[in-house]
Amino acid sequence: MASMMGVLAFFQTLLHTVFPPELRFAAVKFLHRLRGYFSSHCHYDITEIDGVNTNELYNAVQLYLSSSASISATRLSLTRGLNSSSITFALSNNDRLIDRYRGTAVEWEHVVTQRQGQSFSWRPLPEERRGFTLRVQKKNRHLVLNSYLDFVVGKANEIRRKNQDRLLYTNSRGHPWESVPFKHPSTFETLAMDPAKKSEIMADLNDFADGEAFYQRTGRAWKRGYLLFGPPGTGKSSMIAAMANYLGYDIYDLELTEVSTNSELRKLLMKTTSKSIIVIEDIDCSINLTNRNNNGCSGRGHGGGCSSGIRSSFQYDVTVSGGGGGDDSGSSSITLSGLLNFTDGLWSCCGSERIFVFTTNHVGKLDRALLRSGRMDMHINMSYCSFAALKILLRNYLGYEECDLEKEVAEGLEEAVAEAEMTPAEISEVLIKNRRDKKKAVAELLEALRAAAEERKRMKLREIDVDEEEKRTLDSPPQSSDRTPENFDDKCDREQR
Repeated sequence: MASMMGVLAFFQTLLHTVFPPELRFAAVKFLHRLRGYFSSHCHYDITEIDGVNTNELYNAVQLYLSSSASISATRLSLTRGLNSSSITFALSNNDRLIDRYRGTAVEWEHVVTQRQGQSFSWRPLPEERRGFTLRVQKKNRHLVLNSYLDFVVGKANEIRRKNQDRLLYTNSRGHPWESVPFKHPSTFETLAMDPAKKSEIMADLNDFADGEAFYQRTGRAWKRGYLLFGPPGTGKSSMIAAMANYLGYDIYDLELTEVSTNSELRKLLMKTTSKSIIVIEDIDCSINLTNRNNNGCSGRGHGGGCSSGIRSSFQYDVTVSGGGGGDDSGSSSITLSGLLNFTDGLWSCCGSERIFVFTTNHVGKLDRALLRSGRMDMHINMSYCSFAALKILLRNYLGYEECDLEKEVAEGLEEAVAEAEMTPAEISEVLIKNRRDKKKAVAELLEALRAAAEERKRMKLREIDVDEEEKRTLDSPPQSSDRTPENFDDKCDREQR
């Protein structure tokens, strides 16, 4: 063995002496090409650092491999981020796993090597060189390059949104956006609404979130508007929270009373991020929108024209309800035109994947220009509690399923809730108050629903009586008199007598 080692050392010395480094490098390169030509696989390297910049594709692959695909690996690296709500696991150093995409097997290897020399850089580089090597058959490389890597990036973004805490932003004078962690527990599963309507809304949200290619192909801005209208207590705010939790979006709660001008409103829009929900709650209470002036002028001017300061027929009269006080802090010069451009103008396209949500208790007070498609694409009527929504509330607060209720009680609830017109908030208050005693809670709820139904019937009867009285008054002929008016002096003499 010693003699063999000596012979090998001799040939190695001879090889380094006879063959220069350039020739050896060319020979190794030729052997790699020869092996790649006869091999049935191709390899793709994804390094952690591309020059001096971080390779975002490396981070996406690392997040993707932390999903269920990496459970097949024998060794995992567990991590938890600073603002993360869960523990993630990733592929360990120099370990491999097999992933499948559309029936095609791909092999990932996490390659970690020591950096030999530190080249000059404006920032220090890590001592280890990290990267992923993707190995796939040559016949499937077009599938990998065209769609698989995009699929990996999309899944990584989804995992990142789910792991990060969502934020709730609000605006105030002098501070464009201030954020707090968003911890609202509302989901579509707990939302008291008819299941068919919820499924329709969730399908629309899925189409929007996955519709980047569709919006680019059709030349439309990647945004969508929702109008939530209905009586107070029907779950409009809970719907917004459920949408944010379902998509993993941040919420920007825009307070119009804190905005002074259209330019300030535009700046607030520019400071919002993608994958967010921009909310204007109770828009009919925040600003006073009136319809267009069809007459053109509301005052008189010289020559029949409009005098200075009079709005034309193409403008809107908009005032923002300030917070009171004698200073200028409550005044605002926001116009409806600025609000429309905020939701559906050129500036609204400066960003992508954003949802606008308006809420109102009186949809009839809003201008039609604000309600058209393109600004408010989907109108959602948050109505009174139905029997399907009532079953969801019973399951949430009492743990009752429909099969747990007696047949007579279930029929009584179904009949009473259809006539009572109670909101989910009112029903929830009854259930919360008696949640320790389930039977008592159901009994009091049935009593409250029947009482509300009776009150509703009495109100309808009173309205019918009032309408009939008004109709009789309008239909009765006016009283006429054939007598001539009395002279004032004669009338006074008669009164004296």
